[in-house]
Amino acid sequence: MRLFGISFLSLGLIVASPALADTPAASSFSGNYLASRTASHLLDLGAAATYTSAALKQDQNNGILTERLFQAEVMQGDFAKAEPLAAQVVKFNSQQRIARLVLGLKEFKARRYGQARDHFNEAAYTPIGILTSALLNAWGYAGEGSLNAAMHELDKLDGQDAFANYKAFHAALIADYLGSSVRAEAAYKKAYGLAPTSLRIIQAYGNFLERNGRKMDAEKVYRAFLADGQRDVLVQKQLADLQNPSKPAAFVATPAAGAGEVLFSVASALNGDQSADAALVYSQLALAFSADRPVVLTTLGAVQSGLKLYDQANATFEQVPQDSVLRNYADMQMALNFERQDQKPEAIAKLTAVVAKDSKDTDALVTLAGIYRTNDSLAKAAEIYGQALALLPENDATTWRVYYDRGIVYDRLKQYDKSEPDFRKALVLSKDDPSVLNYLGYSMIDRGVNLDEAIAMVKKAVSLKPNDGFITDSLGWAYFTLRDYEQAVAYCERAVDLVPSDAIIAEHLGDVYWKVGRKLEAQFQWQHAKDNHPEKDDITRIEGKLKDGMVDAVQAKPADNAAPAVMDTSKPTKG
Repeated sequence: MRLFGISFLSLGLIVASPALADTPAASSFSGNYLASRTASHLLDLGAAATYTSAALKQDQNNGILTERLFQAEVMQGDFAKAEPLAAQVVKFNSQQRIARLVLGLKEFKARRYGQARDHFNEAAYTPIGILTSALLNAWGYAGEGSLNAAMHELDKLDGQDAFANYKAFHAALIADYLGSSVRAEAAYKKAYGLAPTSLRIIQAYGNFLERNGRKMDAEKVYRAFLADGQRDVLVQKQLADLQNPSKPAAFVATPAAGAGEVLFSVASALNGDQSADAALVYSQLALAFSADRPVVLTTLGAVQSGLKLYDQANATFEQVPQDSVLRNYADMQMALNFERQDQKPEAIAKLTAVVAKDSKDTDALVTLAGIYRTNDSLAKAAEIYGQALALLPENDATTWRVYYDRGIVYDRLKQYDKSEPDFRKALVLSKDDPSVLNYLGYSMIDRGVNLDEAIAMVKKAVSLKPNDGFITDSLGWAYFTLRDYEQAVAYCERAVDLVPSDAIIAEHLGDVYWKVGRKLEAQFQWQHAKDNHPEKDDITRIEGKLKDGMVDAVQAKPADNAAPAVMDTSKPTKG
């Protein structure tokens, strides 16, 4: 997610690609320079480091190359190499934010908090820089034993409303660390009020209550978080551990661990499409400081997975200890990465091992079923979804989605006597989720049953998500199927406006235009569909329309709506 809509620094390394790191460095400076730039752009970090190092040996005072190598080493988590490079980078660019952060953290680790603040303050010129620097400076003052100075430093965040919960949370952690229980409790309560669904706040606040002899209050905090079917293995473990007679260790026991919590907080906030490369930097920094390695490892692995660095992500997930409650999650994420790399046997083997170890792990069962589903092993997928549903309570937050997913499987198997009850169950549990309304409504329209109810369902889905192009296309295509072409034009045009890059949605609009006699516009939309990289099976059909026009016996299929992604049915889908 993003940090409250604020735009942050991008390091300029965006798209992953096949590795180049095994290629030896070129002999010429120009060759190494170009290879370095290409590898950096493609986020091939090993190759970037290899070629940039080679180029730097040939031009040792090149500031661009020094900074590029520094970024590559930070993103790989190699701070033994990154720290001396950071010192060189600030000679060329005194306000390079990440270099200042690395240098400040080096001083922080050595407990030279004043020198650390000098570096952090140099980086405090963007919103993310202000947030990071103020929080780290406050922990530096905590390391010096000065609670008032730490709180005064946190006051610098008052100019941004979006920073209020970060201020409250770290004020609580710092006061707790320095033994000021009264101030800590007040700050924990404020943080909890500002962000009652924040996992780290729940964990820390409950931990504080436990250590202060208030296990019943801690239990209330944990149970409130887990209410309404929410599940989290970390909070579940803290709840179970309340039965232990001994008190837990402090959530943050040292200033260094506090710094790690700062970096982890920022990494988690940055983990989104627009700032995933910056999240990678902060995750690597957090891993070097945090005392809660399993949590940071899973976050780092998720960031790497999002950047399509699947091998690196799996190496990160593999570091999660076998006895950690997050180990099953790590194994599931590894399986998904195998699936993303078209390594289906490895994915199934990994998940099967998780289920063998814990037959009641419904997340593993659902993930395994999803992999079978995406690989068209539909009967097996339906069987495993059934195993998961036998274990899931109806109030679990994921139960409706499992009914929905199994309904899709049955629909594709043309077992409509089983798919429709699953969809209707999902509708009840989800309180009319638009994706389910869309899918069931279209399925009934496609089969010519319960047409009035079906149209009403898809209309309701559109009303609930009016800016969802795929659902809007469903309604347009439903009217097309019912030969109400004028209505179909309005909704299909709207769908193309909302999702201009989807081949099938463009093809639908072309079909509708053809039916109302707008044949030139139909040809344009079919060409647009062809240019938008349709699936192989669709190209022949689209090319036939471009050549011969609309043939009633060969119509477009329903829009796939980017489905089905394993463990992601957030977008409406049709069979």
